[in-house]
Amino acid sequence: MNIASAIKSANSVVFAGFNKLRVVDERELRRQLRVAGVSYTVAKKSLWKRAMELAGFPNVPEINGQLALAYGTDSMAPAKGIVGFAKKHEGMISTFGGIFEGKLVDAGKIKMIATIPSRETLLGMLANVLSAPMRGLAISLNAVAKSKSDVPR
Repeated sequence: MNIASAIKSANSVVFAGFNKLRVVDERELRRQLRVAGVSYTVAKKSLWKRAMELAGFPNVPEINGQLALAYGTDSMAPAKGIVGFAKKHEGMISTFGGIFEGKLVDAGKIKMIATIPSRETLLGMLANVLSAPMRGLAISLNAVAKSKSDVPR
């Protein structure tokens, strides 16, 4: 798959820079990303710039160093994969920015996206919030019933 079609078809793309990344570490990164359903490719900056123009992003920032792209159909998986790996391998890989929901975003936004909990976690949190009033009512009714049964007649 060429870079332009990858950028157009992906729901999100993360631009990562890597420096002094050992082959063993890169294999580990690729394996982790593959498990999450994310593709990872190293790109020449001139080809990346041309692909970005073809995808509708003519004003891309200048990037120094080596460039890699992590992209996939899951909107958050590329950001979570790259940022998570960067935390463990400080100074070897970093984010330059990316594309999220069709918009060019900076590295700060990519890091924010990576901290958003997964869909399953959010649904669990919602279920907990929705069940809290019912749980509170059940506890208070149980306490009232218990206090009524302790009163001598």
